[in-house]
Amino acid sequence: MLGAKSLEFVSAFLHLTRGIGWKQSPQPTMEDTPPSYKQTPKTQQSCGFDANKLDLKLSVTLAADRDAVDPVVRSVMEVVREIKCAPGREDDIELALTEALANAVVHGAKNDPSKVVECDVACDSEHGILIIVRDPGSGFDPTKIADPCHGENIYANHGRGIYLINQLMDEVRFHKNGTEIHMLKR
Repeated sequence: MLGAKSLEFVSAFLHLTRGIGWKQSPQPTMEDTPPSYKQTPKTQQSCGFDANKLDLKLSVTLAADRDAVDPVVRSVMEVVREIKCAPGREDDIELALTEALANAVVHGAKNDPSKVVECDVACDSEHGILIIVRDPGSGFDPTKIADPCHGENIYANHGRGIYLINQLMDEVRFHKNGTEIHMLKR
């Protein structure tokens, strides 16, 4: 559970940050669907988070503005570090979260600040940390993403976010036509 210091931090952050909201998140799940293209999970298990045993359950909404991503990531990661959700793995989680939120803002919501991106974070000592990012876009087919390690893609100045997420997290799955990404770090 969140300690008094974390709750004070979240409360203070809410008052200081425009266009961002926090709420109680629903029970997190990761459906056992086929993995995304180029995904190499270390295990094919679905995660079994129990909402009653979570060390952290957090839900954040942010305006689809690129400038909102970094403050949200910093705030979420401060809580994750304080709760010790993933000791020694925080840098991987931070970069994956940054990439997922940036993709949701830029590609899903088309940088439209009137649209909202959602992020749910849950962790427990047994299963690790689960992050779900949802965007209001029409979605995409992850199998159509070009591999940034081959051909002309090597020289592109974009197109590495999903690749990085798959390298950094233990399990990555796309749902709802690609408008929702589930990232698990054990």
